[in-house]
Amino acid sequence: MPLVAEMAGMFRAGSTGIYSFHIYRKTQNPEPISVHRFYVVTDAGDDDPVNPRPGTLRHAVIQDEPLWIVFKRSMLITLKQELIMNSFKTIDARGVNVHIAYGACITIQFVTNIIIHGLHIHDCKPTGNAMVRSSPSHYGWRTMADGDAISIFGSSHIWVDHNSLSNCADGLVDAIMGSTAITISNNYFTHHNEVILLGHSDSYVRDKVMQVTIAFNHFGEGLIQRMPRCRHGYFHVVNNDYTHWEMYAIGGSADPTINSQGNRYLAPVNPFAKEVTKRVEPWEGSWRHWNWRSEGDLMLNGAYFTASGRAAPASYARASSLAAKSSSMVGTITSSAGALY
Repeated sequence: MPLVAEMAGMFRAGSTGIYSFHIYRKTQNPEPISVHRFYVVTDAGDDDPVNPRPGTLRHAVIQDEPLWIVFKRSMLITLKQELIMNSFKTIDARGVNVHIAYGACITIQFVTNIIIHGLHIHDCKPTGNAMVRSSPSHYGWRTMADGDAISIFGSSHIWVDHNSLSNCADGLVDAIMGSTAITISNNYFTHHNEVILLGHSDSYVRDKVMQVTIAFNHFGEGLIQRMPRCRHGYFHVVNNDYTHWEMYAIGGSADPTINSQGNRYLAPVNPFAKEVTKRVEPWEGSWRHWNWRSEGDLMLNGAYFTASGRAAPASYARASSLAAKSSSMVGTITSSAGALY
């Protein structure tokens, strides 16, 4: 049955900027079958992290209700402190040019169902030792944050899609402390050292539940290492374009399962940095039992992937989230990676 959509203002009055989005079944007597709510960010300011002004991004992300957050215009947002997100939020910057830069960046902590889409996130700095609000009813003291572009901590069902990320004080995407059900897709990563960290430490075994898909991303100029660096869990690296690294592309420790399929790896000129993989092992040879495989990857300029463990498909069931396309298609697949404007 065809569906039609209708948008109707719920609260305007210059305050919250929250609207409803009704989905109707297209019949002779249209009947609403669902209502979605979205928040229009109109104010690029971040003057008070404890009492954010209505219309700001901070005011949007702390709300208790599910919200689809959009932007009235292009803007540069310089955050005074971490942007602490509440559950069931979509940040969608399509159609405008939104930069989060030169201050704090995004923290996803002990929440679920988050989408980050279409942002330029760069030049994030360490912040903290300050009070920050995380919901309409709670604010608290935050110790120093490292300066990650996106920090995922004890959270699940997270999708980081079509963002352009570069040049932050620590990582571009870090997921730790039992986070899982994460997809990092269609992003453009540039000009950074330690790009993606997945897993808190070798001793933190709760990260064994971690499942992450890294798909359709472009790892571009000025990158050095950790694309990603994995611990303990299950990681599907599929149809990405690796055009630059200085040390290595994919690393790990503590027996992660890594399934590399249909990627394009272009090694650097340096003859000592041709290997895609790097293992950090507690004793020599322990890595030989770790399940790492390369299937259908395109190796260019002398790139090579050191496989280990079992080759049987069953060993990679928890590290297989979608069917890989041919590596010959990677250039086309990743041609629109990054923020869409």
